[in-house]
Amino acid sequence: MTAEAGTEARGGGEGRGDMLDLSALWAAIKRRKAWIVVPTLAALGLSFLAVNVVTPRYTGEARLLLESRSGFYALPGQSAPDTSGQFDAEAVQSQVQVIMSRDLAREAIKRIGLVGNPEFDSGAGALGALRKVAVMIGLGTHPADRSPEERVLEKYFDRLLVYPVARSRIVAIEFTSQDRALAAKAANVIAETYLEFQEAAKQDNARSASAWLSTTIEPLRKRVAEADARVETFRAKHGLFAGPNNTSITSQQLADLSTQLSAARSQQAEAQAKAGLIRDAIKRGRTFEIPDVANNELVRRLIEQRVTLRAQIAAESRSLLPGHPRIKELNAQLGDLEGQLRAAAERAVRTLENEAKIAGQRVESFQAALDGQKKSVASANDNEVQLRALELDARTLREQLEQYMQRYREAAARDTLNGAPADARIISRAVEPTDPSFPKKLPIVLVSTLATFLIALATIVTRELLNGQARPLPPTPQGPRWVSVGEEDEEGRRPEGPAPERPRRDAVAGLLTHAGRLGQIRLDPEKPEAVLVALSERTDEPPPGLAPLALVLDAGGEGAAGPRDLAEALSQRCRCILLDLARDDDHGEPGFSELLAGEALFSDIIMRQAGSRLHSIGPGRAGREAVFAAPDLVDVALEALCETYDWVLVAAASNDEGAMLEPVARRAQGGLVMSGQAGNGHALEAGYRLSELVKGPVSLVLDAERAPAMARMPRVEEEPAEA
Repeated sequence: MTAEAGTEARGGGEGRGDMLDLSALWAAIKRRKAWIVVPTLAALGLSFLAVNVVTPRYTGEARLLLESRSGFYALPGQSAPDTSGQFDAEAVQSQVQVIMSRDLAREAIKRIGLVGNPEFDSGAGALGALRKVAVMIGLGTHPADRSPEERVLEKYFDRLLVYPVARSRIVAIEFTSQDRALAAKAANVIAETYLEFQEAAKQDNARSASAWLSTTIEPLRKRVAEADARVETFRAKHGLFAGPNNTSITSQQLADLSTQLSAARSQQAEAQAKAGLIRDAIKRGRTFEIPDVANNELVRRLIEQRVTLRAQIAAESRSLLPGHPRIKELNAQLGDLEGQLRAAAERAVRTLENEAKIAGQRVESFQAALDGQKKSVASANDNEVQLRALELDARTLREQLEQYMQRYREAAARDTLNGAPADARIISRAVEPTDPSFPKKLPIVLVSTLATFLIALATIVTRELLNGQARPLPPTPQGPRWVSVGEEDEEGRRPEGPAPERPRRDAVAGLLTHAGRLGQIRLDPEKPEAVLVALSERTDEPPPGLAPLALVLDAGGEGAAGPRDLAEALSQRCRCILLDLARDDDHGEPGFSELLAGEALFSDIIMRQAGSRLHSIGPGRAGREAVFAAPDLVDVALEALCETYDWVLVAAASNDEGAMLEPVARRAQGGLVMSGQAGNGHALEAGYRLSELVKGPVSLVLDAERAPAMARMPRVEEEPAEA
C-alpha cells in the first residue's frame, strides 16, 4: 500500500460517501442468481450442442523455404552466388502473393480435382428451389455461365491461407477442407505447383536471353576483329612496336642511352678524382700509399729492388765508410730506383687523365645521342596517344564480347541442362491432420459460457446501480462512532450506533485519551498494510507535493518495539526514511549534523542495512544537540526529505524538552509515542506533552502481542482533520 492509499484512508470520513454498498450489491446478486445461472447453463448446453453438430474441418499445412538454388556447380566458370539480401521482407511477401495468384490457383484446382466437389463447386449437383428463383429474378448467376475453375476460385481462396513465418524466409501454406485427405493433398499440390511455376519462369527467362544474345554476339565479334585490325595497321604504319615489358622501342632506346650516359659520367668523374688524388700524393711524397700505384707490377718490382739495395747499404755500412766507392755505387742505384718509381707514378696519373678524357668524350657522344632520341620520342607521343585510343576501343569491344559469350553459355546451360531450379524448396510436406481445426470444442464452450456469465452479472449490477439500491447510505448524525476493536459482523463491517453504558465509556475514553487527542495504533510487522492504514488515519493531510511527517518519541523501554521497527514496517509498502535523533551515534559516521554544516550531501549520510528497504539518517559526529540547535536548517532539510519520500519519521527521546522538539513538531502532521504495552505510564505522559506541541493527532503505538489488552478498552475514533 502506498502513501496515496494512506491519504485515502485519512479521508475516510469523506470518501465513504462515494463508495458502493457492496453488501447490498451482493445481496441483490444472490436474490437474482437465477438470472445468472439459467443463461449460463443455457449457453453451456447450446455451445456444447453446436460444436458437436457442426461439420468439422481439417487443415493441412506445407512449408516452403525461400533460398537461392541456382545450379552454379553444374555451370562452368560460375562462382557461388551472393544470396545475402535476396529475400528480404518485401521479397517474401511478393512470393506469398505469387502463391495466391489466380493463374497458379487455376492450375492447382485442376491438379487437386476440386471441380465437381460439392464442397467447393457450386455447380455440382442440381440447383435448389431457392437458387433457381434467385437466378430467375436476377439476384444470382447460373453456375453454367462460368467456367468450372471460376466457380471454385471463390471457395478455394476462402479455404487457402498463405503467410510468412515471422523473422524467417519460410512460407506456410494452409488449406482447409472437410476431407482430411483432401486438405493435406491440396497443401502439397499448391506447393509443388508453385515450384514448377518458378522453374518454368526461370527457363523462359534463360531461353529468351539466349535467343537475344545469339543475335547480338556475331555482329559484335565482327566489330572486335575490325578494331584489332585498325590497331595493328596504325602500329605498323608509325613504327610503334612494343619491346620487353610492353614498352615502345623508342622509349626503350631512350632508357638505354640514359643508362649509358650515367655510366660514362660516373667513369669520367672517377678517373678525374683518382688522377687528382695521385698528383696530390706525389707532391706530398706519399706516392706508394695510392692503391693504383702500389698495385702496379713494375712499381712492385722496383720497390722490392729498393728494399734489397737498402739492405745491402745497411750491411756494407757496418764495415765501410760513407765515402767508400761501394757505398756510393749502392746509393746511386738507390737514387735511380727512386726516379723510376716517380716516373711510374707519373705514368699512372697520365693514364687516369687519359681515361677521364675518353670518358668525357663518351659522355658528350651519349648526350648528343640522348638529345636526338628525346626528339624522336616526343614526336612519337602523339602517335602513341592515338594508338592507345584505338587499343581501348578494341579492348572494350572484346570485354563486351566475352561477357555476352559467358552469359550466352550460362543461358544455354540453364535451358538444356535444367540448371535453373526454383528459388524455394519444400521443407515440410502436409500430412493428414488428426484433429479438426474447426470447431475448437473446449475453447468455444468455455468462452461462450464465461461470456454469458459475465454479461448476466454485469446486467444485474448495472440495474442495481441505476435503480440506486447499491449506493451508500447517508452518514448518521449521531456524532462519533463507538467501535470495539476486533468486533465485526458476519459481512466484515463494524457495528455502528451508541454502545452500552455510554456515560461510563465517555469518562474512561476521556481519561485515557487526554480529552480525545490520544489514539492507538497496533504495530504488527506481519501486517504492514494495516499499520500504514492506521497511521494514515491518525495523521493530518500534508501540504500538496509533500509527504507526511511524524514525530516519534521512544518511550517503550527495553524489549519493546522502537521507531526503527515502525519504520521497517512502513518501508515494506512505501518509501520511508527514519531520522534517528533519539540518541547520539557512537560509530563516528557522518550524519544529519554534517549535512547541516555543509560537510556532506544526502547521498553521503543516507544509510540502508543489508536485506532492508528502510533508509535511515543518524545524528552524526556532532551529536543530536547540534542538530536541534539549527532549527532553520533542519526545517529546510526536512522539506527536502518530504519531497523525496512517501513517509518521513523523526525519532526523538521521550524525555526531550519541548523547546528542543518544537522546530520539528510544528512541521509534523502527527505524533507517535512508542508505548510497547498498554499500561505504560511514561508513554502516556510523553503523549500528553507531545499533544501540546504537535497540532495533528497523537497516537500510542502498541506492540502486536500486547495490543488486545488495550483494545478491550473503548476509544473514540476521531474524524480526520481537514488539510
